[in-house]
Amino acid sequence: MTTLMLIGRACGFSGRVRSCFIKPLASFSFSSSNMAKSKFEYVRNFETDDTCLRNCYIVVRLDGRNFHKFAEQHKFTKPNDNRALGLMTRSARSVMEELEDIVIAYGQSDEFSFVFKRTSTWFKRRASKLMTHVASQFSSSYVFYWKEFFGEQPLLYPPGFDGRVVLYPSNRNLRDYLSWRQADCHINNLYNTVFWTLVQQGGLTTAQAEDRLKGTLAADKNEILFSEFDINYNSESALHRKGTTLIWEKRDETVTKRMKLPNEEEKDVAVTRSRRRVEAHNCDIIGDQFWEKHPDILEDDNC
Repeated sequence: MTTLMLIGRACGFSGRVRSCFIKPLASFSFSSSNMAKSKFEYVRNFETDDTCLRNCYIVVRLDGRNFHKFAEQHKFTKPNDNRALGLMTRSARSVMEELEDIVIAYGQSDEFSFVFKRTSTWFKRRASKLMTHVASQFSSSYVFYWKEFFGEQPLLYPPGFDGRVVLYPSNRNLRDYLSWRQADCHINNLYNTVFWTLVQQGGLTTAQAEDRLKGTLAADKNEILFSEFDINYNSESALHRKGTTLIWEKRDETVTKRMKLPNEEEKDVAVTRSRRRVEAHNCDIIGDQFWEKHPDILEDDNC
């Protein structure tokens, strides 16, 4: 049977083959770009360009939405609940592990700030993409790890976090921003420590405690704690006074591996390797000591 007859049968002709036109397969292919085109595509022109300026640190700061109510309904310990603070830190670590261009994060109370390195090209440096990814990863992690910190205490409703993006062009600007957040941690925690001490140990109502602290300075608050309750504020937990700083650090890890030796015997061998991990610090980041100890966090201002 000739090749032409075989082609004819393939085309559905049982008799004499007259003609059979076969189109090349390539003519049936469609490119994704052609298929995506439509008369409605003009709406993309309404999108605004939110690309972050190059050579700037990108800071994404998250704040808990209406967390005063959230803390009350979930019976957070006053003035500080270590379970809640631990959950915030665990959620922030999850964000850093997902977005490795975050070089440092700082958190206190119901907020966390994430700093992307200057040279980051994640999501083409689009502010909306960076902010929404950080917020969604943090929020979902907060819910996911809730039981790890609160055990059988139920999560009554989903928490919410709002975010913002701010650019800082120099190392000094970035350090001043982080110093501002840590100073805010100190101011708020000192007030809350005195306030709840007056209520829980001094027997005052919340209204009376608020009235007692009106117009007081930091020195006045420290004096109230020390003279009336024998509490040295500087001896309070560094977690509460300094907040939490997360950075990438190399750590040596030793694991046991089953290896085959040249004599064909198998043996357990200890293998040490260096890995980058997110580590938490409850320390001062306003002074120079922290930055001198971790010089790799900041990039050259002349980059």
